[in-house]
Amino acid sequence: MKNAANTLLNRVEFPVLLAGMVIAAGLWGFEELMEVARATTPHAFDTEIMLAFRKAGQPDSPIGPHWLEGAMRDITSLGSGVVVVLIVTAVILYLLLIRRPATALFVFVAVAGGQILSSLLKAGIDRPRPELVSHLVSENSLSFPSGHAMLSAVTYLTLGALAARFLPGRTTKIYVLSLAVLTTLLVGISRVYLGVHWPSDVLAGWCAGFAWAMLCWLTAWAWQRWRGQRPNGDSETGD
Repeated sequence: MKNAANTLLNRVEFPVLLAGMVIAAGLWGFEELMEVARATTPHAFDTEIMLAFRKAGQPDSPIGPHWLEGAMRDITSLGSGVVVVLIVTAVILYLLLIRRPATALFVFVAVAGGQILSSLLKAGIDRPRPELVSHLVSENSLSFPSGHAMLSAVTYLTLGALAARFLPGRTTKIYVLSLAVLTTLLVGISRVYLGVHWPSDVLAGWCAGFAWAMLCWLTAWAWQRWRGQRPNGDSETGD
């Protein structure tokens, strides 16, 4: 039994195991957070964290220096639909120019699919925006999960993983992937700071976004293996 387990682990690459773990953890976390979102009253976890971003007794005044509010608005725009569309379009056009249509299609499906999934989840849960503190930006859509958090996770993790495939050295790969994760985290934090999402909305967006990005990567990996291609994509037509 032990030898069989070792043989299985040797045949399955570590990134594949890690992707599977991320998907499982993301789905579990999202399911747990749905219970919080469907509760009739806000969870203490949500209210305490949201109020921590406001001055004591002043729900209209965010903490920190005056420039921080503007910085958070700039950061939150990195997860907006307009910015994501511009970035993804530029990447897809570049991939088409260097004759990597399959990779371009992968990026499109991953990001567009993530946006569609986010909209469906919002409609299914139907959680209104928080009213505990003032909104520092205008938002009209539903709250759970955070679309900005989910879309930034899908977009920047997908692009980060794609870039890491072509970068030399482990250090540069780790740097790019860490930058993608950091950007995703900052976008999510900005949503709570600006008062337009409960913390559980953002956590759910991260869970769903990470799981979807890893599922797309795992599907692409399996497709390449099925076609007998190398996982790094070097055999794609046009190289």
